[in-house]
Parts: sequence; structure tokens; C-alpha cells
Amino acid sequence: MPDTESPEDALARRAGDLLREHGLTLAVAESCTGGGLGDAITNIAGSSDYFLGGVIAYSYEAKERILAVSHDILATRGAVSPEVVTAMAEGARRLFDADLAVALSGIAGPGGGMPGKPVGLVYIALATRQGMAWRSYLWQGSRIENKRASIRAALEWLIEHLTGQKGTQ
Repeated sequence: MPDTESPEDALARRAGDLLREHGLTLAVAESCTGGGLGDAITNIAGSSDYFLGGVIAYSYEAKERILAVSHDILATRGAVSPEVVTAMAEGARRLFDADLAVALSGIAGPGGGMPGKPVGLVYIALATRQGMAWRSYLWQGSRIENKRASIRAALEWLIEHLTGQKGTQ
């Protein structure tokens, strides 16, 4: 039976082609997706041309120690916030000295929601050497569906950025 390319793999292939075309490198920092974005990226043969690495920083401690996210920001804003996801992206970009970094943090579900931060809320940040942007999403699926939707959204945004259609929050 032939391998069929998933939607995530197809997006990762397109993003990889653009990264290679522009001569740019990429790193990722993941929380709620648990390495799924890095997995999609490395499913593409030749991804070592542009993908430097990633960090799965699931705990507060990992976000602080590995990605240099401020303890105060985590304590006051929580892991699922624009402030934390942008700090994660910049931390990954600096850690790997990458041209670009994508970070994700959210509440995949089915539990974990709270007032103002419902299940399905995900923040994605994109850090470049020139600046930072973030977006928020509210998915309505199962845990796995929310994780996959987040991975697709991150890759779609990366493609938008690389093709010059830069949208920011």
C-alpha cells in the first residue's frame, strides 16, 4: 500500500520548499502539540537543509530553563498567552540561531479550560530576526483534532510569511 501524504506533510513540504528557496533556517518550540510540528517538518526528506531543531517545552520549568521564558510572565499570564508563546518563539530562535521560529501553546482538551481560556484555545507565534507576531485560534475538535489543526495553522502561517502575505494579530 503506497504512503499517502497527510495534509500536515503537504504543508510541511511547501514550507520546506520555500525555506530552501529563500535560504532560511527554522526552529520550533512546542507545548500543546507535543512535537507534532517538528514531526511534520522532518517527515520531509531533505528537511535538514533548513530545519535546525525544536524544543518540546510542556512544563513551566522547561519553558523557563530551555527557552528563557520569564517566570513572572508565566506566573501572571499563564502558559497559554500571547506573552508566553512569543517568548517561546524568540527563545527557540535564539537557542538555535535560526532565521525563523514558530512556537505553539494552548489547551488541546478535553479538560484544562478555564474562564477566559477555553478548551481549544491555541496561540501561535512567529519570530524572525526582524520581529515577532502572534495569532490566536479557537478549535472545536477533539484533543487530536485540535493538535492537528494547530500544526496545520502554524505551517499555513509560515507559508504565508514566506510568500510575502504577512498577516499579524
